[in-house]
Amino acid sequence: MKNESEKHPWQKVLDNPWLLLALGVLVPFLSYTAWGWIELLFIKPAQLP
Repeated sequence: MKNESEKHPWQKVLDNPWLLLALGVLVPFLSYTAWGWIELLFIKPAQLP
């Protein structure tokens, strides 16, 4: 079996559950936040009567 030092860098990342949890929370939060900001930039102002 391989030593800890011989693991591929991606294997080290994927073996860390806390890092995966953080990525699973941050990536959707940042992407939806950016999506919302972009939508707000391109929305037209409401026409008042």
